[in-house]
Amino acid sequence: MTGVPSDLEIARAARIRPIEDIAAAAGVNAAALEQYGRYKAKIDPARLDAPPPHGKLVLVSAMSPTPAGEGKSTTTVGLADSLARAGHNVMIALREPSLGPVLGMKGGATGGGYSQVLPMDEINLHFTGDFHAITSANNALMALVDNHIYQGNALNIDPRRMTFKRVLDMNDRALREVVIGLGGPAQGVPRQDGFDITVASEIMAVFCLATDLADLRERLGRITFGYTYERVPVTVAELGVQGALALLLKEAVKPNLVQTIAGTPALVHGGPFANIAHGCNSLIATQTARRLADIVVTEAGFGADLGAEKFMDIKARIGGLAPSAVVVVATVRALKMQGGVAKDQLTRPDVAALEAGVENLRRHVHNVEKFGVTPVVAINRFATDAAEELDWLLAWCAAEGVAAAVADVWGRGGGGDGGDELAALVLRALEAPNKFRHLYPLELSVEDKIRTIAQEIYGADGVDFSVPALKRLADIERNGWGGLPVCMAKTQYSFTDDASRLGAPKGFTIHVRDLLPKTGAGFIVALTGAVMTMPGLPAVPAALRMDVDPDGNPVGLT
Repeated sequence: MTGVPSDLEIARAARIRPIEDIAAAAGVNAAALEQYGRYKAKIDPARLDAPPPHGKLVLVSAMSPTPAGEGKSTTTVGLADSLARAGHNVMIALREPSLGPVLGMKGGATGGGYSQVLPMDEINLHFTGDFHAITSANNALMALVDNHIYQGNALNIDPRRMTFKRVLDMNDRALREVVIGLGGPAQGVPRQDGFDITVASEIMAVFCLATDLADLRERLGRITFGYTYERVPVTVAELGVQGALALLLKEAVKPNLVQTIAGTPALVHGGPFANIAHGCNSLIATQTARRLADIVVTEAGFGADLGAEKFMDIKARIGGLAPSAVVVVATVRALKMQGGVAKDQLTRPDVAALEAGVENLRRHVHNVEKFGVTPVVAINRFATDAAEELDWLLAWCAAEGVAAAVADVWGRGGGGDGGDELAALVLRALEAPNKFRHLYPLELSVEDKIRTIAQEIYGADGVDFSVPALKRLADIERNGWGGLPVCMAKTQYSFTDDASRLGAPKGFTIHVRDLLPKTGAGFIVALTGAVMTMPGLPAVPAALRMDVDPDGNPVGLT
Protein backbone atom coordinates (compact mmCIF):
# COMPACT_ATOMS: atom_id res chain seq x y z
CA MET A 1 0.00 0.00 0.00
CA THR A 2 1.20 3.51 -0.83
CA GLY A 3 -0.10 6.84 0.44
CA VAL A 4 -3.45 6.84 2.23
CA PRO A 5 -4.86 3.30 2.24
CA SER A 6 -8.33 2.71 0.79
CA ASP A 7 -11.22 1.37 2.85
CA LEU A 8 -10.81 -2.00 1.12
CA GLU A 9 -7.08 -2.12 1.86
CA ILE A 10 -7.72 -1.28 5.52
CA ALA A 11 -10.42 -3.94 5.72
CA ARG A 12 -8.21 -6.61 4.13
CA ALA A 13 -5.35 -5.81 6.49
CA ALA A 14 -7.56 -6.02 9.60
CA ARG A 15 -7.39 -8.98 11.96
CA ILE A 16 -10.85 -10.51 11.84
CA ARG A 17 -11.88 -12.93 14.57
CA PRO A 18 -13.93 -16.11 14.10
CA ILE A 19 -17.60 -15.21 14.39
CA GLU A 20 -18.19 -17.75 17.17
CA ASP A 21 -15.73 -15.77 19.34
CA ILE A 22 -17.62 -12.54 18.67
CA ALA A 23 -20.91 -14.28 19.43
CA ALA A 24 -19.63 -15.76 22.69
CA ALA A 25 -18.33 -12.38 23.86
CA ALA A 26 -21.70 -10.82 23.00
CA GLY A 27 -23.60 -13.41 25.04
CA VAL A 28 -25.06 -15.37 22.11
CA ASN A 29 -25.54 -18.99 23.16
CA ALA A 30 -24.51 -21.76 20.74
CA ALA A 31 -28.09 -22.90 20.08
CA ALA A 32 -29.01 -19.46 18.72
CA LEU A 33 -25.98 -19.12 16.41
CA GLU A 34 -26.16 -20.22 12.76
CA GLN A 35 -22.81 -19.70 11.01
CA TYR A 36 -22.49 -18.56 7.41
CA GLY A 37 -18.80 -19.24 6.89
CA ARG A 38 -16.09 -18.18 9.36
CA TYR A 39 -16.89 -14.50 9.79
CA LYS A 40 -20.65 -14.04 9.62
CA ALA A 41 -23.63 -15.75 11.20
CA LYS A 42 -27.34 -15.45 11.84
CA ILE A 43 -28.91 -15.28 15.28
CA ASP A 44 -32.20 -17.05 15.93
CA PRO A 45 -33.94 -14.78 18.49
CA ALA A 46 -36.32 -17.60 19.44
CA ARG A 47 -33.36 -19.68 20.67
CA LEU A 48 -31.53 -16.80 22.31
CA ASP A 49 -30.84 -17.20 26.01
CA ALA A 50 -30.98 -13.51 26.90
CA PRO A 51 -33.20 -11.14 28.90
CA PRO A 52 -35.97 -8.99 27.35
CA PRO A 53 -34.85 -5.83 25.50
CA HIS A 54 -33.25 -3.41 27.96
CA GLY A 55 -30.36 -1.67 26.18
CA LYS A 56 -30.45 2.09 25.70
CA LEU A 57 -30.75 3.28 22.10
CA VAL A 58 -28.41 5.79 20.49
CA LEU A 59 -29.80 6.98 17.14
CA VAL A 60 -27.25 8.37 14.66
CA SER A 61 -28.61 10.72 12.00
CA ALA A 62 -27.07 13.53 9.96
CA MET A 63 -27.38 16.83 8.17
CA SER A 64 -28.63 16.79 4.57
CA PRO A 65 -26.28 14.63 2.48
CA THR A 66 -24.06 16.06 -0.24
CA PRO A 67 -21.53 14.58 -2.69
CA ALA A 68 -18.88 15.77 -0.23
CA GLY A 69 -19.86 12.97 2.16
CA GLU A 70 -21.00 12.97 5.77
CA GLY A 71 -19.83 9.56 7.06
CA LYS A 72 -22.88 8.61 9.12
CA SER A 73 -22.11 4.87 9.07
CA THR A 74 -18.44 5.54 9.77
CA THR A 75 -19.39 7.68 12.76
CA THR A 76 -21.86 5.05 13.99
CA VAL A 77 -19.16 2.38 13.97
CA GLY A 78 -16.48 4.64 15.44
CA LEU A 79 -18.79 5.80 18.24
CA ALA A 80 -19.70 2.21 19.16
CA ASP A 81 -16.03 1.19 19.14
CA SER A 82 -15.18 4.10 21.44
CA LEU A 83 -18.02 3.21 23.83
CA ALA A 84 -16.75 -0.37 23.91
CA ARG A 85 -13.19 0.88 24.46
CA ALA A 86 -14.48 2.74 27.53
CA GLY A 87 -15.69 -0.57 28.96
CA HIS A 88 -19.37 -0.50 28.00
CA ASN A 89 -21.38 -3.45 26.67
CA VAL A 90 -22.20 -2.19 23.18
CA MET A 91 -23.73 -3.55 19.99
CA ILE A 92 -24.34 -1.91 16.61
CA ALA A 93 -27.52 -2.24 14.51
CA LEU A 94 -27.12 -1.24 10.84
CA ARG A 95 -28.88 -1.75 7.52
CA GLU A 96 -27.63 -4.03 4.79
CA PRO A 97 -26.27 -2.31 1.66
CA SER A 98 -28.23 -2.47 -1.60
CA LEU A 99 -26.40 -3.57 -4.74
CA GLY A 100 -27.95 -0.63 -6.61
CA PRO A 101 -25.91 2.08 -4.84
CA VAL A 102 -22.89 -0.24 -4.35
CA LEU A 103 -22.52 -0.69 -8.10
CA GLY A 104 -23.90 2.77 -8.84
CA MET A 105 -22.76 5.87 -7.01
CA LYS A 106 -22.00 4.96 -3.41
CA GLY A 107 -19.61 2.04 -3.81
CA GLY A 108 -20.30 0.53 -0.36
CA ALA A 109 -22.07 1.09 2.95
CA THR A 110 -20.07 -0.55 5.73
CA GLY A 111 -18.39 2.53 7.20
CA GLY A 112 -14.91 3.64 6.27
CA GLY A 113 -11.26 3.83 7.28
CA TYR A 114 -10.66 2.21 10.65
CA SER A 115 -14.36 2.35 11.54
CA GLN A 116 -15.82 -0.41 9.39
CA VAL A 117 -17.88 -3.56 9.79
CA LEU A 118 -16.29 -6.71 8.39
CA PRO A 119 -16.11 -8.61 6.10
CA MET A 120 -16.86 -5.47 4.12
CA ASP A 121 -16.77 -7.06 0.67
CA GLU A 122 -19.25 -9.81 1.58
CA ILE A 123 -21.60 -7.42 3.39
CA ASN A 124 -21.57 -5.05 0.41
CA LEU A 125 -22.28 -7.81 -2.10
CA HIS A 126 -24.53 -10.83 -1.49
CA PHE A 127 -23.95 -11.18 2.29
CA THR A 128 -26.25 -13.94 3.63
CA GLY A 129 -28.79 -13.68 0.81
CA ASP A 130 -31.45 -11.66 2.65
CA PHE A 131 -32.08 -9.27 -0.25
CA HIS A 132 -32.37 -12.19 -2.66
CA ALA A 133 -35.00 -13.76 -0.40
CA ILE A 134 -36.95 -10.48 -0.19
CA THR A 135 -36.73 -10.04 -3.98
CA SER A 136 -37.91 -13.63 -4.49
CA ALA A 137 -40.84 -13.24 -2.08
CA ASN A 138 -41.92 -9.99 -3.74
CA ASN A 139 -41.75 -11.41 -7.25
CA ALA A 140 -43.37 -14.69 -6.22
CA LEU A 141 -46.36 -12.68 -5.02
CA MET A 142 -46.71 -10.95 -8.37
CA ALA A 143 -46.29 -14.22 -10.29
CA LEU A 144 -49.08 -15.69 -8.16
CA VAL A 145 -51.28 -12.64 -8.70
CA ASP A 146 -50.86 -12.71 -12.49
CA ASN A 147 -51.42 -16.46 -12.50
CA HIS A 148 -54.64 -15.97 -10.52
CA ILE A 149 -55.89 -13.50 -13.12
CA TYR A 150 -54.90 -15.86 -15.96
CA GLN A 151 -56.59 -18.86 -14.32
CA GLY A 152 -60.02 -17.23 -14.15
CA ASN A 153 -59.67 -14.33 -11.70
CA ALA A 154 -61.99 -15.55 -8.95
CA LEU A 155 -61.13 -12.47 -6.87
CA ASN A 156 -62.22 -10.16 -9.71
CA ILE A 157 -58.89 -8.29 -9.66
CA ASP A 158 -58.72 -5.31 -12.01
CA PRO A 159 -55.34 -5.54 -13.84
CA ARG A 160 -55.49 -1.77 -14.42
CA ARG A 161 -55.53 -1.05 -10.70
CA MET A 162 -52.53 -3.05 -9.53
CA THR A 163 -50.53 -1.16 -6.88
CA PHE A 164 -47.74 -3.69 -6.29
CA LYS A 165 -44.72 -4.06 -8.58
CA ARG A 166 -41.96 -6.54 -9.21
CA VAL A 167 -38.54 -5.56 -7.83
CA LEU A 168 -34.83 -5.90 -8.52
CA ASP A 169 -31.93 -5.00 -6.22
CA MET A 170 -30.33 -2.81 -8.86
CA ASN A 171 -30.63 0.71 -10.24
CA ASP A 172 -32.28 0.06 -13.63
CA ARG A 173 -34.23 2.95 -15.14
CA ALA A 174 -35.21 0.84 -18.17
CA LEU A 175 -37.53 -1.19 -15.95
CA ARG A 176 -39.51 1.71 -14.47
CA GLU A 177 -42.31 1.24 -17.00
CA VAL A 178 -42.85 -2.09 -18.79
CA VAL A 179 -45.67 -4.07 -20.42
CA ILE A 180 -46.07 -7.72 -19.46
CA GLY A 181 -48.17 -10.61 -20.75
CA LEU A 182 -47.54 -9.98 -24.46
CA GLY A 183 -47.43 -12.84 -26.95
CA GLY A 184 -50.95 -14.18 -27.00
CA PRO A 185 -53.44 -15.83 -24.59
CA ALA A 186 -50.95 -18.46 -23.38
CA GLN A 187 -48.64 -15.77 -22.00
CA GLY A 188 -51.10 -14.24 -19.55
CA VAL A 189 -53.13 -11.04 -19.49
CA PRO A 190 -51.29 -8.02 -20.95
CA ARG A 191 -51.00 -5.04 -18.63
CA GLN A 192 -48.77 -2.08 -17.96
CA ASP A 193 -46.41 -2.70 -15.06
CA GLY A 194 -43.01 -1.64 -13.73
CA PHE A 195 -40.21 -2.45 -11.32
CA ASP A 196 -39.14 -0.86 -8.06
CA ILE A 197 -35.76 -1.35 -6.43
CA THR A 198 -35.90 -4.09 -3.76
CA VAL A 199 -35.35 -1.66 -0.89
CA ALA A 200 -38.57 0.17 -1.87
CA SER A 201 -40.64 -3.02 -1.76
CA GLU A 202 -43.36 -3.31 0.85
CA ILE A 203 -41.95 -6.78 1.54
CA MET A 204 -38.76 -5.02 2.69
CA ALA A 205 -40.76 -2.67 4.90
CA VAL A 206 -42.75 -5.56 6.40
CA PHE A 207 -39.50 -7.48 6.92
CA CYS A 208 -38.00 -4.55 8.83
CA LEU A 209 -41.06 -3.71 10.96
CA ALA A 210 -42.13 -7.24 11.95
CA THR A 211 -41.52 -8.26 15.56
CA ASP A 212 -41.08 -11.99 14.83
CA LEU A 213 -41.86 -14.63 12.20
CA ALA A 214 -45.53 -14.88 13.20
CA ASP A 215 -45.95 -11.10 12.96
CA LEU A 216 -44.13 -11.15 9.61
CA ARG A 217 -46.63 -13.71 8.27
CA GLU A 218 -49.58 -11.69 9.54
CA ARG A 219 -48.26 -8.45 8.04
CA LEU A 220 -47.63 -10.15 4.69
CA GLY A 221 -51.27 -11.18 4.67
CA ARG A 222 -52.37 -7.56 5.21
CA ILE A 223 -50.55 -6.26 2.11
CA THR A 224 -52.90 -4.66 -0.43
CA PHE A 225 -51.60 -5.45 -3.92
CA GLY A 226 -54.49 -4.07 -5.99
CA TYR A 227 -58.21 -3.49 -6.32
CA THR A 228 -61.20 -5.26 -7.81
CA TYR A 229 -63.26 -3.90 -10.68
CA GLU A 230 -65.52 -2.47 -7.98
CA ARG A 231 -62.47 -0.70 -6.46
CA VAL A 232 -62.40 -2.87 -3.36
CA PRO A 233 -58.86 -3.52 -1.96
CA VAL A 234 -57.49 -7.05 -2.46
CA THR A 235 -54.97 -8.44 0.06
CA VAL A 236 -52.40 -11.22 0.09
CA ALA A 237 -54.50 -13.06 2.68
CA GLU A 238 -57.40 -13.19 0.23
CA LEU A 239 -55.06 -14.72 -2.34
CA GLY A 240 -53.99 -17.19 0.37
CA VAL A 241 -50.22 -17.02 -0.17
CA GLN A 242 -48.93 -15.29 2.98
CA GLY A 243 -47.68 -18.65 4.22
CA ALA A 244 -45.63 -19.25 1.07
CA LEU A 245 -44.09 -15.77 1.30
CA ALA A 246 -43.24 -16.29 4.98
CA LEU A 247 -41.62 -19.62 4.04
CA LEU A 248 -39.35 -17.83 1.57
CA LEU A 249 -38.33 -15.37 4.31
CA LYS A 250 -38.05 -17.65 7.35
CA GLU A 251 -34.22 -17.77 7.32
CA ALA A 252 -33.69 -14.22 6.09
CA VAL A 253 -35.69 -12.77 9.00
CA LYS A 254 -32.98 -13.86 11.47
CA PRO A 255 -30.51 -10.99 12.13
CA ASN A 256 -26.95 -11.17 10.75
CA LEU A 257 -24.01 -10.97 13.17
CA VAL A 258 -20.68 -9.50 12.07
CA GLN A 259 -17.95 -7.40 13.73
CA THR A 260 -16.11 -4.10 13.46
CA ILE A 261 -12.38 -3.81 12.91
CA ALA A 262 -12.10 -3.37 16.68
CA GLY A 263 -14.21 -6.46 17.36
CA THR A 264 -17.44 -4.75 18.44
CA PRO A 265 -20.41 -6.99 17.55
CA ALA A 266 -22.76 -5.63 14.89
CA LEU A 267 -26.14 -6.77 13.62
CA VAL A 268 -26.59 -5.84 9.94
CA HIS A 269 -30.13 -6.61 8.82
CA GLY A 270 -32.67 -5.15 6.40
CA GLY A 271 -32.08 -2.14 4.22
CA PRO A 272 -34.93 0.19 3.21
CA PHE A 273 -33.85 3.56 1.76
CA ALA A 274 -34.85 6.62 3.78
CA ASN A 275 -35.77 8.75 0.77
CA ILE A 276 -38.37 6.30 -0.60
CA ALA A 277 -39.01 4.03 2.42
CA HIS A 278 -38.60 4.26 6.21
CA GLY A 279 -34.80 3.94 6.19
CA CYS A 280 -34.10 1.88 9.34
CA ASN A 281 -32.65 -1.56 10.01
CA SER A 282 -34.99 -4.34 11.11
CA LEU A 283 -36.91 -4.04 14.35
CA ILE A 284 -36.02 -7.67 15.11
CA ALA A 285 -32.30 -6.83 14.91
CA THR A 286 -32.68 -3.71 17.04
CA GLN A 287 -34.59 -5.58 19.74
CA THR A 288 -32.15 -8.51 19.60
CA ALA A 289 -29.27 -6.09 20.11
CA ARG A 290 -31.11 -4.51 23.04
CA ARG A 291 -31.39 -7.98 24.62
CA LEU A 292 -27.64 -8.53 24.32
CA ALA A 293 -26.14 -5.11 25.05
CA ASP A 294 -26.56 -2.22 27.47
CA ILE A 295 -26.06 0.35 24.69
CA VAL A 296 -27.20 -0.11 21.08
CA VAL A 297 -25.94 2.32 18.44
CA THR A 298 -28.15 2.40 15.37
CA GLU A 299 -28.60 4.74 12.42
CA ALA A 300 -31.37 6.07 10.23
CA GLY A 301 -30.78 6.84 6.58
CA PHE A 302 -29.90 10.19 5.00
CA GLY A 303 -30.64 13.43 6.89
CA ALA A 304 -32.67 13.83 10.06
CA ASP A 305 -35.57 15.18 7.96
CA LEU A 306 -35.96 11.70 6.45
CA GLY A 307 -34.47 8.77 8.37
CA ALA A 308 -34.67 10.22 11.88
CA GLU A 309 -38.24 11.49 11.44
CA LYS A 310 -39.29 8.05 10.18
CA PHE A 311 -37.45 6.32 13.01
CA MET A 312 -39.34 8.48 15.54
CA ASP A 313 -42.78 8.39 13.91
CA ILE A 314 -42.83 4.91 12.33
CA LYS A 315 -40.27 2.47 13.74
CA ALA A 316 -40.28 3.77 17.32
CA ARG A 317 -44.08 3.91 17.32
CA ILE A 318 -44.53 0.38 15.96
CA GLY A 319 -41.77 -1.12 18.10
CA GLY A 320 -42.47 0.76 21.32
CA LEU A 321 -38.96 2.25 21.23
CA ALA A 322 -37.59 5.53 22.54
CA PRO A 323 -34.08 6.79 21.72
CA SER A 324 -32.10 7.74 24.81
CA ALA A 325 -29.70 9.87 22.75
CA VAL A 326 -29.50 11.21 19.20
CA VAL A 327 -26.34 12.10 17.29
CA VAL A 328 -26.43 14.40 14.24
CA VAL A 329 -23.36 13.96 12.02
CA ALA A 330 -21.96 16.94 10.14
CA THR A 331 -18.77 17.67 8.23
CA VAL A 332 -17.01 20.91 7.45
CA ARG A 333 -16.89 19.87 3.78
CA ALA A 334 -20.62 19.23 3.51
CA LEU A 335 -21.51 22.43 5.37
CA LYS A 336 -19.36 24.47 3.00
CA MET A 337 -21.10 22.80 0.07
CA GLN A 338 -24.45 23.71 1.64
CA GLY A 339 -23.06 27.24 1.77
CA GLY A 340 -22.44 27.33 -1.98
CA VAL A 341 -18.87 26.03 -2.43
CA ALA A 342 -18.25 23.76 -5.43
CA LYS A 343 -17.09 20.22 -4.71
CA ASP A 344 -13.66 20.78 -6.26
CA GLN A 345 -13.05 23.82 -4.01
CA LEU A 346 -13.86 22.23 -0.65
CA THR A 347 -10.24 21.76 0.46
CA ARG A 348 -9.74 25.53 0.71
CA PRO A 349 -10.44 27.00 4.17
CA ASP A 350 -13.60 29.11 3.98
CA VAL A 351 -15.23 30.07 7.27
CA ALA A 352 -17.68 32.39 5.49
CA ALA A 353 -19.07 29.48 3.46
CA LEU A 354 -19.21 27.39 6.61
CA GLU A 355 -21.22 30.10 8.31
CA ALA A 356 -23.64 30.22 5.36
CA GLY A 357 -24.05 26.44 5.24
CA VAL A 358 -24.50 25.86 8.95
CA GLU A 359 -28.14 26.88 8.66
CA ASN A 360 -28.76 23.38 7.29
CA LEU A 361 -27.34 21.84 10.47
CA ARG A 362 -29.29 24.29 12.64
CA ARG A 363 -32.60 23.15 11.16
CA HIS A 364 -31.73 19.47 11.65
CA VAL A 365 -30.76 20.10 15.28
CA HIS A 366 -33.99 21.98 15.97
CA ASN A 367 -36.00 19.26 14.23
CA VAL A 368 -34.58 16.59 16.53
CA GLU A 369 -35.47 18.76 19.51
CA LYS A 370 -39.11 18.69 18.37
CA PHE A 371 -39.15 15.00 19.34
CA GLY A 372 -38.17 15.90 22.90
CA VAL A 373 -34.50 14.94 22.56
CA THR A 374 -31.52 17.33 22.51
CA PRO A 375 -28.98 15.92 20.03
CA VAL A 376 -25.21 15.69 20.19
CA VAL A 377 -23.40 16.97 17.09
CA ALA A 378 -20.59 14.78 15.76
CA ILE A 379 -18.20 16.68 13.51
CA ASN A 380 -16.77 13.92 11.34
CA ARG A 381 -13.24 15.07 10.62
CA PHE A 382 -11.66 14.97 7.17
CA ALA A 383 -7.89 15.36 6.67
CA THR A 384 -8.44 18.57 4.68
CA ASP A 385 -10.39 20.34 7.45
CA ALA A 386 -8.65 23.50 8.65
CA ALA A 387 -8.23 24.06 12.39
CA GLU A 388 -9.97 27.44 12.21
CA GLU A 389 -12.99 25.80 10.52
CA LEU A 390 -13.28 23.12 13.19
CA ASP A 391 -12.87 25.70 15.95
CA TRP A 392 -15.54 27.93 14.40
CA LEU A 393 -18.01 25.05 14.13
CA LEU A 394 -17.40 23.96 17.74
CA ALA A 395 -17.94 27.54 18.90
CA TRP A 396 -21.16 27.77 16.87
CA CYS A 397 -22.49 24.58 18.50
CA ALA A 398 -21.60 25.93 21.94
CA ALA A 399 -23.45 29.18 21.19
CA GLU A 400 -26.47 27.12 20.09
CA GLY A 401 -26.38 25.22 23.38
CA VAL A 402 -25.65 21.91 21.64
CA ALA A 403 -22.93 19.53 22.81
CA ALA A 404 -20.47 18.78 20.00
CA ALA A 405 -17.20 16.98 19.45
CA VAL A 406 -14.78 16.45 16.58
CA ALA A 407 -14.60 12.74 15.76
CA ASP A 408 -11.61 11.41 13.83
CA VAL A 409 -13.02 7.91 13.53
CA TRP A 410 -11.97 7.31 9.92
CA GLY A 411 -8.29 7.70 10.71
CA ARG A 412 -8.19 6.92 14.47
CA GLY A 413 -11.09 4.52 14.89
CA GLY A 414 -10.96 0.75 15.05
CA GLY A 415 -10.38 0.87 18.79
CA GLY A 416 -8.31 4.06 18.70
CA ASP A 417 -9.14 7.28 20.52
CA GLY A 418 -10.70 9.17 17.59
CA GLY A 419 -14.22 8.90 18.96
CA ASP A 420 -13.54 9.11 22.68
CA GLU A 421 -14.69 12.71 23.13
CA LEU A 422 -17.89 12.02 21.19
CA ALA A 423 -18.49 8.87 23.26
CA ALA A 424 -18.17 10.87 26.49
CA LEU A 425 -20.82 13.34 25.30
CA VAL A 426 -23.14 10.51 24.26
CA LEU A 427 -22.72 8.82 27.66
CA ARG A 428 -23.69 12.09 29.31
CA ALA A 429 -26.75 12.35 27.04
CA LEU A 430 -27.75 8.77 27.88
CA GLU A 431 -27.94 9.68 31.56
CA ALA A 432 -29.82 12.94 31.00
CA PRO A 433 -33.63 12.90 31.05
CA ASN A 434 -35.51 13.45 27.81
CA LYS A 435 -39.17 13.78 26.94
CA PHE A 436 -39.34 11.73 23.76
CA ARG A 437 -42.54 12.23 21.80
CA HIS A 438 -43.85 11.64 18.31
CA LEU A 439 -44.33 14.57 15.95
CA TYR A 440 -48.04 13.95 15.42
CA PRO A 441 -50.85 11.82 16.85
CA LEU A 442 -52.25 9.04 14.67
CA GLU A 443 -55.70 10.57 15.04
CA LEU A 444 -54.77 13.34 12.61
CA SER A 445 -55.95 12.87 9.04
CA VAL A 446 -53.34 11.69 6.53
CA GLU A 447 -53.49 15.13 4.90
CA ASP A 448 -52.77 16.87 8.20
CA LYS A 449 -49.94 14.44 9.04
CA ILE A 450 -48.28 15.29 5.73
CA ARG A 451 -48.74 19.03 6.36
CA THR A 452 -47.28 18.67 9.86
CA ILE A 453 -44.13 16.95 8.56
CA ALA A 454 -43.76 19.41 5.68
CA GLN A 455 -44.15 22.49 7.85
CA GLU A 456 -42.50 21.37 11.11
CA ILE A 457 -39.60 19.31 9.70
CA TYR A 458 -38.97 20.66 6.19
CA GLY A 459 -39.89 24.28 6.89
CA ALA A 460 -42.41 24.42 4.03
CA ASP A 461 -45.17 27.00 3.80
CA GLY A 462 -47.66 24.32 2.82
CA VAL A 463 -48.44 21.25 0.72
CA ASP A 464 -49.91 21.02 -2.77
CA PHE A 465 -51.76 17.76 -3.53
CA SER A 466 -52.18 16.67 -7.15
CA VAL A 467 -55.62 15.58 -8.36
CA PRO A 468 -54.61 11.87 -8.23
CA ALA A 469 -53.28 12.37 -4.68
CA LEU A 470 -56.55 13.98 -3.58
CA LYS A 471 -58.48 11.03 -4.99
CA ARG A 472 -56.16 8.67 -3.15
CA LEU A 473 -56.72 10.58 0.10
CA ALA A 474 -60.44 9.94 -0.28
CA ASP A 475 -59.79 6.24 -0.97
CA ILE A 476 -57.57 5.99 2.11
CA GLU A 477 -60.26 7.41 4.36
CA ARG A 478 -62.97 5.27 2.77
CA ASN A 479 -60.94 2.09 3.29
CA GLY A 480 -60.20 2.87 6.94
CA TRP A 481 -56.47 3.52 6.59
CA GLY A 482 -56.51 7.12 7.84
CA GLY A 483 -55.01 6.17 11.22
CA LEU A 484 -51.69 5.01 9.74
CA PRO A 485 -48.48 7.05 10.04
CA VAL A 486 -46.98 8.69 6.95
CA CYS A 487 -43.72 7.78 5.19
CA MET A 488 -42.57 10.71 3.05
CA ALA A 489 -40.76 9.87 -0.20
CA LYS A 490 -38.62 12.92 -0.94
CA THR A 491 -35.21 13.81 -2.31
CA GLN A 492 -32.52 13.40 0.32
CA TYR A 493 -30.49 16.37 -0.88
CA SER A 494 -32.84 19.16 0.16
CA PHE A 495 -35.49 20.02 2.73
CA THR A 496 -37.65 20.79 -0.31
CA ASP A 497 -38.70 18.34 -3.04
CA ASP A 498 -36.20 20.05 -5.39
CA ALA A 499 -32.74 18.47 -5.03
CA SER A 500 -30.98 21.64 -6.20
CA ARG A 501 -32.16 23.83 -3.28
CA LEU A 502 -29.48 23.44 -0.63
CA GLY A 503 -29.04 25.00 2.80
CA ALA A 504 -32.22 25.70 4.77
CA PRO A 505 -34.67 27.09 2.19
CA LYS A 506 -37.78 29.09 3.06
CA GLY A 507 -40.85 30.06 1.09
CA PHE A 508 -41.53 26.77 -0.68
CA THR A 509 -44.32 24.24 -1.12
CA ILE A 510 -44.08 20.45 -0.97
CA HIS A 511 -45.78 18.81 -3.95
CA VAL A 512 -47.44 15.44 -3.28
CA ARG A 513 -48.11 13.67 -6.56
CA ASP A 514 -49.44 10.36 -5.24
CA LEU A 515 -50.10 8.31 -2.10
CA LEU A 516 -49.40 4.59 -1.76
CA PRO A 517 -51.09 2.72 1.11
CA LYS A 518 -48.72 0.08 2.54
CA THR A 519 -51.24 -1.80 4.64
CA GLY A 520 -48.90 -4.65 5.54
CA ALA A 521 -46.07 -2.39 6.68
CA GLY A 522 -48.60 -0.11 8.33
CA PHE A 523 -47.92 3.31 6.79
CA ILE A 524 -48.90 5.55 3.87
CA VAL A 525 -46.14 6.54 1.42
CA ALA A 526 -46.44 10.11 0.09
CA LEU A 527 -44.56 10.52 -3.20
CA THR A 528 -43.26 14.08 -3.57
CA GLY A 529 -41.58 15.95 -6.39
CA ALA A 530 -39.76 13.74 -8.89
CA VAL A 531 -38.47 11.11 -6.42
CA MET A 532 -38.15 7.66 -8.04
CA THR A 533 -38.80 4.23 -6.49
CA MET A 534 -36.48 2.73 -9.13
CA PRO A 535 -33.27 4.80 -9.32
CA GLY A 536 -30.98 4.96 -12.33
CA LEU A 537 -27.23 4.48 -12.59
CA PRO A 538 -24.94 7.54 -12.87
CA ALA A 539 -22.91 8.38 -15.96
CA VAL A 540 -19.83 6.75 -14.40
CA PRO A 541 -21.04 3.87 -12.18
CA ALA A 542 -18.84 2.63 -9.35
CA ALA A 543 -18.98 -0.78 -11.07
CA LEU A 544 -16.46 0.47 -13.65
CA ARG A 545 -13.66 0.43 -11.07
CA MET A 546 -14.57 -2.95 -9.57
CA ASP A 547 -12.91 -6.26 -10.36
CA VAL A 548 -11.61 -9.46 -8.84
CA ASP A 549 -7.90 -10.39 -8.73
CA PRO A 550 -6.52 -13.83 -9.72
CA ASP A 551 -6.86 -15.02 -6.11
CA GLY A 552 -10.54 -14.10 -5.95
CA ASN A 553 -10.04 -10.98 -3.84
CA PRO A 554 -12.24 -7.94 -4.54
CA VAL A 555 -10.84 -4.84 -6.22
CA GLY A 556 -12.35 -1.35 -6.23
CA LEU A 557 -14.93 -1.60 -3.43
CA THR A 558 -15.02 1.53 -1.27
